[in-house]
Amino acid sequence: MPILDKWDLQLTTDHVLRAQGADPEVIRSRRPNLVISTEEALVKAEPLLQPLVLYEKYHVKAFTHERLDLVPHNDDQGKYTLSSQLIAQKLSSAQEIIVVLCTIGSDLDNSVSSLFKVDPIIALAMDGVGSAAVEMLAIQACNYFEKQIFNEGQKATIPLNPGMVGWPLEIGQPQIFSLLDSESINVSLTESCMMVPNKSLSLVIGIGEDVSSTGSSCEYCNLNGICRYQNHYAE
Repeated sequence: MPILDKWDLQLTTDHVLRAQGADPEVIRSRRPNLVISTEEALVKAEPLLQPLVLYEKYHVKAFTHERLDLVPHNDDQGKYTLSSQLIAQKLSSAQEIIVVLCTIGSDLDNSVSSLFKVDPIIALAMDGVGSAAVEMLAIQACNYFEKQIFNEGQKATIPLNPGMVGWPLEIGQPQIFSLLDSESINVSLTESCMMVPNKSLSLVIGIGEDVSSTGSSCEYCNLNGICRYQNHYAE
């Protein structure tokens, strides 16, 4: 399975503060020390980031009820599926899908765990760097694949993540991990369907002539209506 390792994340303090659910302008005016801590965390975290994107493309063999039957490009005889209400809603007309797993590696996680014992403020700030980094990595990966898809004369759906409304985490994550060799980038899935390293994201993009490319992932997020940073995630 292909692995992409050439990424330039170029994180800013604002990216990190937003990833922690904070308003950068408010933080600068009311808690400038947090901005200083975030800037320090960015410097410490940068050499620890190891952004990797693992992906695989599958043909859609059939769609029945809420299930996609998939065939890998290498003609493997195994049985592969994706199923849920959201999958049916957004991918029923897809001819192909791309399954994607993004991670920034485990070094930052390990450093944050150690730092909590001696400097919890910097540890929290570095954790925020990790959240911002994997979010930006996923956005860049989606842009990369969407450009390829459009160049081939096809359309792409919005990215779909396990945990969205209509695709519960406990259903979606095992499905995605069954479609990818996650061990090749040292990512695993726990019994509670959490990814290790935790600064990892999984997603699916549908491809086809008739798929809908409109809408936003935020529409299917459990925080829709209360999140202040929906536009941020669409950048």
